[in-house]
Amino acid sequence: MSDRAAEAHMWNEMYASTEHFWSGEANTALVGEVADLPPGRVLDLGCGEGGDALWFAERGWQVTAVDLSPVVLERARARATERGLSIRWREIDLATDFPDGEYDLVSAQFLHSWGELPREKILRRAADAVAPGGVLLVEGHCGRPAWETDPHPDVHFPTPQEVVDSLRLPDGEWDVLVCAEHERTQRDPDGNETTRIDSTVKIRRLR
Repeated sequence: MSDRAAEAHMWNEMYASTEHFWSGEANTALVGEVADLPPGRVLDLGCGEGGDALWFAERGWQVTAVDLSPVVLERARARATERGLSIRWREIDLATDFPDGEYDLVSAQFLHSWGELPREKILRRAADAVAPGGVLLVEGHCGRPAWETDPHPDVHFPTPQEVVDSLRLPDGEWDVLVCAEHERTQRDPDGNETTRIDSTVKIRRLR
């Protein structure tokens, strides 16, 4: 089995192991950053069970949602059908391919992986897909949760400034709107509330 096939298999097994892996709701940080944007074309990278994609579609956005796992895409598609929402679901391995087109918003929410993932390359392609006047929003973890003791030592969680630097933005073409860390309340496997540090990078393409 190739490395990419193994990666897809891992995610499929994870999602197939439970009826709902995530909350099913849109990410709180995303909602806070984009709720005031006018609906347009949005690309949701690593959409998972579709919480963000559904939120966008319910508010009039034209949504393209991408994930590596056919298992989770089928689950997300079923949720959209139940709500009468039209979303373009795409099974794509972002490590090797990327959707065509330009978008008014490209959203990358917690685009991390236990396996090898060319995250910087993917985010640069995400920036290229933003239409003039559009926004790239990247949410990420700044470290591991408190209950873990570094089980994946090769996974790097970049600072927000490292994310901005890795995009290699041309001078005069982008405006950095947000580049900051923030706290988020999260429950550990035993149901106890803990605090985790995440990051937000929000940039607007000027031309």
